[in-house]
Amino acid sequence: MKLTPTTKQSKRSNPSYFWKQLGLGLFVFGTLTAQAQKKPLDHSVYDGWQSIGAKAFSNNGEWVLYQVNPQEGDKTLYIETAKKTKQLVVPRGEKPVFTGTSNYSVFSIRPTYADLKAVRIKKKKEDEIAKDSLGIYNLKTGALVKKSDIKSFKVPEKKGDFLAYLLEPVKDTAKSKDKKDAKKPAAKKPGKDAPLELVLENLVTGEKISYKNVTDYYFDDNGQYLVFVTKDPTEKKKEDKKDDKKEEGKVEETKEVATEEKTKEEEKAKGPFGVFVVDLKTKAVKTILEGSGKYSQFSFDDSGKQLVFMGTNDDEKALVKKYELYYTNLTTGATVLASNTIKGMPKDWVVSENNKPRFSKNGGRLYLGIAPQPIAKDTTLIAEDHAVVDVWHYSEDYIQPQQLVNLDKELKRSFLATINLKDKSKLVPLANDNVNGSQLVDEGNANIVFNSSDFGRRVERQWDISGVSSYYIVDVNTGKEVEVVANLAGSARISPKGTAVVYYNSEEGNWYAYDVKTKITKQLNKGLNVSFADETFDMPDNASAYGIQAWTDNDESVLIRDRFDIWEFYLKSNKAPRMITNGYGRQNNIAFDILKLDDEKRSFSRSEQLVLAAFNETNKDAGFYTTEVSSTKAPKEVLMNAYNGYSSLFKAKEANVYGYVKGSFVEPTNLFVTEDLAKATQISDINKQQKDYNWGTSELVHWTTPKGYTSTGVLYKPEDFDAAKKYPMIVYFYEKVSENLNRYESPAPTPSRLNIPFFVSNGYLVFTPDISYVDGQPGKSAEEYINSGVEHLKKNSWVNGSKIAIQGQSWGGYQVAHLITVTDMYAAAWSGAPVSNMTSAYGGIRWQSGMSRQFQYEKTQSRIGKTLWDGYDLYVENSPLFKMPNVKTPVVIMANDNDGAVPWYQGIEMFMALRRLGKPAWMLNYNGDEHNLMKRQNRKDIQIRQQQFFDYYLKDGKAPVWMVKGVPATMKGKDWGFDLTDEQVK
Repeated sequence: MKLTPTTKQSKRSNPSYFWKQLGLGLFVFGTLTAQAQKKPLDHSVYDGWQSIGAKAFSNNGEWVLYQVNPQEGDKTLYIETAKKTKQLVVPRGEKPVFTGTSNYSVFSIRPTYADLKAVRIKKKKEDEIAKDSLGIYNLKTGALVKKSDIKSFKVPEKKGDFLAYLLEPVKDTAKSKDKKDAKKPAAKKPGKDAPLELVLENLVTGEKISYKNVTDYYFDDNGQYLVFVTKDPTEKKKEDKKDDKKEEGKVEETKEVATEEKTKEEEKAKGPFGVFVVDLKTKAVKTILEGSGKYSQFSFDDSGKQLVFMGTNDDEKALVKKYELYYTNLTTGATVLASNTIKGMPKDWVVSENNKPRFSKNGGRLYLGIAPQPIAKDTTLIAEDHAVVDVWHYSEDYIQPQQLVNLDKELKRSFLATINLKDKSKLVPLANDNVNGSQLVDEGNANIVFNSSDFGRRVERQWDISGVSSYYIVDVNTGKEVEVVANLAGSARISPKGTAVVYYNSEEGNWYAYDVKTKITKQLNKGLNVSFADETFDMPDNASAYGIQAWTDNDESVLIRDRFDIWEFYLKSNKAPRMITNGYGRQNNIAFDILKLDDEKRSFSRSEQLVLAAFNETNKDAGFYTTEVSSTKAPKEVLMNAYNGYSSLFKAKEANVYGYVKGSFVEPTNLFVTEDLAKATQISDINKQQKDYNWGTSELVHWTTPKGYTSTGVLYKPEDFDAAKKYPMIVYFYEKVSENLNRYESPAPTPSRLNIPFFVSNGYLVFTPDISYVDGQPGKSAEEYINSGVEHLKKNSWVNGSKIAIQGQSWGGYQVAHLITVTDMYAAAWSGAPVSNMTSAYGGIRWQSGMSRQFQYEKTQSRIGKTLWDGYDLYVENSPLFKMPNVKTPVVIMANDNDGAVPWYQGIEMFMALRRLGKPAWMLNYNGDEHNLMKRQNRKDIQIRQQQFFDYYLKDGKAPVWMVKGVPATMKGKDWGFDLTDEQVK
């Protein structure tokens, strides 16, 4: 086929044209055949396939809202009664909320996706499309009110029926008649901090009050107060003009003074700017702080009677600004509570503007962030006069790439401090710059906080990612710390009331409790013949725990899970531990998890009902059980079936009404509402178009590997499967994936994995085997499980044993690369983001995080378990690159130049080796894209190429141009090479 491009050819090779024509052709074919025959999925279906987005109940449980989101296009918001008697459908509804009283729902309405896309690709200007509008739905009367040109809105989180919203700036449509004015440059658009008009509305009475020149606003959670910040709208313009004139040397000192005096008079005439509070009962406005400045990080106490915020009066252009913490009880003006001069502040430390201050639950104490004084950048330096260099030092806590990735975060890092609000006279630092994290105890009411630090042990995380940390109790009155446990390989948590620290030692596999008062530590699981470490863990590291599930009231006990069951360990007594699930989980291979349905709940009563998410590890069924902590009986089964999604359970705040999203491989995931968990009402009904397409089925497959291990996988078959036919098969794998037996997967363009519904619909079998690993033998482990599972399925007459392909991404991509060097049983292979050479990858960088890759080989997924020097032979043995001469399988490699996990040169090494050896290989580099493709246009592109590649080798289809000839750089962006040709791949 001649590759000289023509206009017609380029059009056909364009992806969007390809999808449309393919979809049209399939539609015509389907029309000409029997109506009962379902169509195979094609590339035109993706955008409209839907999923459930945001979802929530009104507090009283009578109403539920949810979004239906297409993969690409406009979202739709649904607001309806839980009993399905009323419904409001809102095209393009976003950010929906219910008011605390359950009387209203408020939401924004976005411009169309088409308009927003037109702005992104610069086919339209922002001011040429509609702005966001606001919808207010009265749940009692059914009345719907819409307001146009709304920039943002807020409602109190817990109580009240108040609404506040900022109006978009009014566009001046008047045209100047003055020719001179017409030649003037257009006015600049208002910046994101430009002051706007704020409207406060009582939704019940309809009363509205507006406030001018507002830059930010906040409600307290209980709907008692509205705080807003105002700013002089001419302030920046005056500064800009002054700077311009200074640069031009046209301002004399006397004129400048006169201008400043005039400006002051103008400001007085306009009224004050600063921070104001509105009493929502009386609508009275009180000035909290007067004066220009930048104010942020507003925080109310739990009662709504105290307010703190950060503020600075420094010039906007100052490289380093001095921030102060302001406090008010809302009856008086705000005063400075903390600055860099407050008693107790460490030398050369300041109040941090990057940490939102927080009150204790009882309002008696304030917690804030402090940090070392920032150092201003020297702006007088000329770039050409000095070097730009990164200095890597062997003993630094973190390597330079990691430091650079986290630079902005590090510059904004702050450390916990506290102020007792009874006297407000001093600040007590609770952490220094060696501390990794601080946790408030009893919601800040306790006299201690809980700190962790890996200081002094950070370098070794280069190869031991789990690392070790030390944990401390810190007195909030004195700042004095007491070490709980040092250099712990594992994790630690403090109880809700702060009476105990419970921690897991992963080196031992044991749980411990440290009594904060007595400082005595005891082993919790002593004498128990059950593992609390992950029983299926197969990496060369310490196994992690299944974890703490919950606490009981008053820190009486802690609930901890083993693989299946949940145990109660007493913290305040020496009572023997007991299983609250009575051994039922292990007896029936069911893993239990306690579902937390109230974000504010810190502990459970021993007599209250617990809802347990349940998963059967044998048949992959899922559902709900219930029990009580104090129960001596087996948990009560409420619901178990072959669906997925029950762990998404959520609850109305003030009613026993529950919701969850549920689906299976066959049934789309929809939203359900229930009162008893056993019987549910389906609320949504998405992806009804699925019934028109040939879908698929899923079933478990079991076999024994050559070494006698039992293994499990999932086999997906086309819905119209016929045992009398022979089917090509694609094998997709990662590690263990059989838990996805009942998971719904939408047909979607792939980030380089395998979209199972698409290929099953198009006449392929898809097999996903589980893999278990032996340390030092990741490649042979893949052989043991994958190849034996394929051989097991090949015994079926309906499997075409000569038409089997393998596909994997990332770790799966590595396994693909390995398998094709040790067997020629596969007709084709697709390897996404593979590591091909462990010896060079070992010393590489994960550029997205800036971390060294060494930990991956020594401790985690790559499972070598040794350094490169101690395990050199293992690194070579498990590096496919050194066995590329053995490859007989055609392979496509995806390696992207912005991959932040696997260095893309790993794909290059593999491709260049195969090219040098004359093996059929292709490499796709999606410019600027990531480890898993993020750009949708790239996902669509690779989906087409995957189908064409597998169709050619497994279905004897025609080869596309990109496989026969490639796509020369001169044709990049002009011809994608999708056209099919009668030529064969050499």
